[in-house]
Amino acid sequence: MNRRKFITSTIAVTASLGLGSTMFSAFSEPAFKKSRTALAIEQQWRKFLPKSYSGSLVLTPLKLSKQEWQQRLSSAAFRVLREEQTERPGSSILNEQHGKGIYACEGCDLPLFTSAMKFESGTGWPSFTTHIPGHLATKKDYKMIWPRTEYHCIRCGGHQGHVFNDGPKPTGQRWCNNGVALKFIAMNPS
Repeated sequence: MNRRKFITSTIAVTASLGLGSTMFSAFSEPAFKKSRTALAIEQQWRKFLPKSYSGSLVLTPLKLSKQEWQQRLSSAAFRVLREEQTERPGSSILNEQHGKGIYACEGCDLPLFTSAMKFESGTGWPSFTTHIPGHLATKKDYKMIWPRTEYHCIRCGGHQGHVFNDGPKPTGQRWCNNGVALKFIAMNPS
């Protein structure tokens, strides 16, 4: 069974059992009416979008065949986004990116993080203290025997990385991302 069928089947089963909000917390977010806090957060991250940004902010799932993904992505990005592999630490040019802007999914251009969310973790991967609400979905990953929290782009399902509870305040979280799974879109100067 491929990953896409597994994820789709798991979502259907967990939704029917009422477990969807705990197992895939971000999948249910877009269905809710946005609170004032959510709207305020959205206004904060939207200011990082360049005026020239032409990517879609619609969260409708993007479904492509394996061949279409291979044509769309570099081989390294395909391995990470579609096969859930991990790039070597220290190999991403995004580790040295310190400009203002948005970090978007390499697979579908959906904004996932802002430069204000980024911090230097010393791990060799771009790391963030939080993410843009509703744009990432999490699931448990047992590939390393002990459970970890893996996260994926909500629109294309592309694997991004893992979230850990060893980040700086105020969240205490480290959203550890594969650099090849992201693209940086610089903010236009005001």
